[in-house]
Amino acid sequence: MQATIQQGRYRAIFLSDIHLGTRGCKAEFLLDFLRLNEAETIYLVGDIFDGWRLKKSWYWPQAHNDVVQKLLRKARKGARLIYVPGNHDEVLRGYTGQHFGGVEVVSEAIHETADGRRMLVLHGDAFDGIVKYARWLALLGDSAYNLALALNHWFNLARRRLGFGYWSMSAWLKGRVKNAVQFIDRYEEAVAEEARRRGVDGVICGHIHKAEQRRIGEILYINDGDWVESCTALVEHFDGRFEILYWAELRNFSMLRAGGDEAGGDELGGDELGAAA
Repeated sequence: MQATIQQGRYRAIFLSDIHLGTRGCKAEFLLDFLRLNEAETIYLVGDIFDGWRLKKSWYWPQAHNDVVQKLLRKARKGARLIYVPGNHDEVLRGYTGQHFGGVEVVSEAIHETADGRRMLVLHGDAFDGIVKYARWLALLGDSAYNLALALNHWFNLARRRLGFGYWSMSAWLKGRVKNAVQFIDRYEEAVAEEARRRGVDGVICGHIHKAEQRRIGEILYINDGDWVESCTALVEHFDGRFEILYWAELRNFSMLRAGGDEAGGDELGGDELGAAA
């Protein structure tokens, strides 16, 4: 059952790691979020579509197209859309400085908050040594990640039949496996160090699919998460305050009811999807 929530209006919204073009993408949940939330500026912080996966096999259901159309419609209605490409949608890095349908493509951005802080906005893959120096290993890891998502789906179907709730294998591994924890810590510290070097107050990034807001020394580090596992968005309120919204939790959506064909149908009803589109 869906939780009722009031429409939100924010100074800025930050979204990343949507991975349109993959079965793991929770496009229906994102459509619901976009239907209920508006902002003066929307930052798309990389990996909005997954070029790596689309090169291997084409998957583009209607809900994924609806996400694109909904974002473009927001631009037509006056929202500023800033697209910072990531490693999975790196093809767009060749178009930095260009405008497409009201969308500005930039390599990175400086966002100034309502209370005057300067935040560096970037995807973050440049601080991932595997992506930067061993692309073949990154591609292998991407395949393993998608396999883990598929296994996680069937595992959770069994859990549900036994009366248990949803459990994310990849989130558990990230929080428990020593090497994964060390990688995340090193990544966050490296991104924060870059912000410190640039002389800004903080940094907003994506890439590692782990929503987080914390201080690393004097730098405010924020990761806006993803729309594959956590379904999170970062918003800036009109007083300059940042907040991470865990949309699936706020709306009480089942993580087993959206994403791929094997998910067994959409969590959201047809009327809502029509409104969201």
